[in-house]
Amino acid sequence: MSDMAGKRSEYDSVVRKVADALIRASSSFRVDQIEAYRRVIASEENPSARWALETLLENAKAAAERRSPLCDDTGIPHLILEAGQGRSLEGWLFAAMQEGVALGLRELPGRPMAVAGDDRARVDQSEGMFEDPSEVEPAPIMVLPADGDTLRLHVLMQGGGPEIRANTYRVFHKNSAEAVVDEIVSWAVESVTLLGCTPSPLAIGIGRSHFEASSLMLQAMALGDFGKQSPLEKDITDRVNESGIGPLGLGGSHSVLATFLKVGPQRASGVRIVCMRPCCCMEPRVGRAEF
Repeated sequence: MSDMAGKRSEYDSVVRKVADALIRASSSFRVDQIEAYRRVIASEENPSARWALETLLENAKAAAERRSPLCDDTGIPHLILEAGQGRSLEGWLFAAMQEGVALGLRELPGRPMAVAGDDRARVDQSEGMFEDPSEVEPAPIMVLPADGDTLRLHVLMQGGGPEIRANTYRVFHKNSAEAVVDEIVSWAVESVTLLGCTPSPLAIGIGRSHFEASSLMLQAMALGDFGKQSPLEKDITDRVNESGIGPLGLGGSHSVLATFLKVGPQRASGVRIVCMRPCCCMEPRVGRAEF
């Protein structure tokens, strides 16, 4: 009986931690994100752009204090689990994570946007939507290897606008990394212009397949740090910022807040598969839980 009670307690603990991580992701900026906003506010010379940046930061502060959504589009949950060799992954853990997501969506609350019905009805929305925000199921869980006894979950809340503007397709590299970067910058300027909710952190994955490139893009979002930019990431950020789109499209020198890039293994071929997602000004919305 004590073993069963202990397992139930562990299960309930995971549910609560996942729910709290989802709420944190949806309602608060990370420390590195806040610092990034403060840096660009201090250096922005366009008064309208500076006002927009200050307003976005004030919105984030108010949302964190109330544990309320940063944005009306509360997003689709995406889960990335880092698991060390010293930890075993049992079925109950994944069930608890699913239950934690549902609990977090109800408590936040998330925006009801799950479409009802069979395959055809879900495609054409002919049977309407569920009113319960917990019906918004998370995307398939991604599991990554980690060191030692690590068991860490990253909860990303992915908004719809960036998904509409994102792109995944092949780029002919021409034996030049610069050719690939040129293509990324070109896409980014176009998509950030259309996005509206800027400044936009760019999330980019470069892999061997569309699945791998998308997975690397999500990892870049989950693990990236606004205060740590590689030379390649900084180059992309600087070049897109030259467009002058600015915060909320008002002009200025900060169209992109940072770039999060993850390059995976590559195959010997003439192409690279690139996934580029222009995150909105509230993203990456990431919360973490340790088990």
